[in-house]
Amino acid sequence: MAEREKLSSRIGFILLSAGCAIGLGNVWRFPYITGRYGGAAFVLIYLLFLVMVGLPVMIMEFAIGRASRRNISVALRTLEPEGKKWHWYGPVAIAGNYLLMMYYTVVTGWLLYYFASMLTGKASSLDSQSSEAFFSSLLGSTGIQYLFTIIAIVIGFMICLGGLQKGVEKASKIMMACLLALIIILAINSMRLPGAKEGLSFYLIPDFNKMKEAGISEAIFAAMSQAFFTLGLGIGSMEIFGSYIGKEQSLTGESVRIISLDTFVALFSGLIIFPACFSFSINPGSGPSLLFITLPSVFSSMDGGRIWGTLFFLFMAFAAMTTLIAVFENIISYWMDSHGWTRRKAVLINMFLLMILALPCILGYSTFTSFTPLGAGTSVLDLEDFLISSTITPLGSLLLVLFCSHAFGWGWKGFKTEADEGKGLKFPSWLRIYVKWILPLVILVLFIKGYGDIFSKL
Repeated sequence: MAEREKLSSRIGFILLSAGCAIGLGNVWRFPYITGRYGGAAFVLIYLLFLVMVGLPVMIMEFAIGRASRRNISVALRTLEPEGKKWHWYGPVAIAGNYLLMMYYTVVTGWLLYYFASMLTGKASSLDSQSSEAFFSSLLGSTGIQYLFTIIAIVIGFMICLGGLQKGVEKASKIMMACLLALIIILAINSMRLPGAKEGLSFYLIPDFNKMKEAGISEAIFAAMSQAFFTLGLGIGSMEIFGSYIGKEQSLTGESVRIISLDTFVALFSGLIIFPACFSFSINPGSGPSLLFITLPSVFSSMDGGRIWGTLFFLFMAFAAMTTLIAVFENIISYWMDSHGWTRRKAVLINMFLLMILALPCILGYSTFTSFTPLGAGTSVLDLEDFLISSTITPLGSLLLVLFCSHAFGWGWKGFKTEADEGKGLKFPSWLRIYVKWILPLVILVLFIKGYGDIFSKL
């Protein structure tokens, strides 16, 4: 067996794993979901579920990776009891990585286009109507979408081609440092806007009456779902980084640090968006359009809006690219571990493959507009997102939890021994019953609720 590549430093592991978790779920979905369900009251419930649901699954993914020293497909085969078939999920998990990238690369391309448009002044003076027309024009232009999607794909894979330490780890450190600096600068600017105080009150002072108006049960499920999906669990994208680290530190302590960094970015994204929305009388719960339609018109109304808009979309692009690079590395590792490919071969073949696989999402806004798979107004992107977010991710996480907690899988003893090895916080033994029986039930409820919500709209 060839010697396993390793990350050069502990901070590299933390920033790379956090970069994988930090993405559009933090800086796009979190603010508008928070706005929809009552601000600070929703945030409190979200943080509770982040610890209850997200943290244990993350620790399990890291433990599987570190114990096996291989990607998710080979890892399950390595750790499973003789004669068991857990490894059958491996190719499904890798397929989930491809499915995620089929639309995530496209949205990353949109962010790069908006960054370029803000930088050149093309999108720096949009009002609410022209902002909507600008976004519609982008969706209708297959060529522009495809060009910027290709740019995102090439940047991500070329970084991976540089190797684990000199490419992936080094780039992630730089991007994460820039991301954290930008988010602090943007948050300070938003909090200094006229009328920002009202937005901060909405975001930081819990008001359960507002949550009641939105629907308490819906808010709880939304918080649980956001806490679960923001970390990108269940498809081995965290597991792979566990395979690249040593045993000096316990995995519970490292996971707490990574989730803390992920949460910091999500919470600071709210400090950017809520003061700005209230300052310019914009509904912060306006949904996915908040990013590409509402906020550009907000920036055009600010003093120095072109500068702030450019910095904001640069920040968004960094958040998306860190996830891209991490998932690309997982895909590359699969072909290297499972099929003996060189890194160069895995990079070049998958780079061109994803250029093809991204086309259905792009064409969903032109050639395939009549295809509405999940009801009126939906597109190929909605179908791809549903399949990964509401199907593969929860079922994959459920499988990994069962694998780590039951004797017919790797088992509690194997998982806990690996998770606790090294200095730092240990995984609490008293959580065994919760992890074994209650957590799987919570994930199953999320899965059923996701499908119920979709089919109730059809």
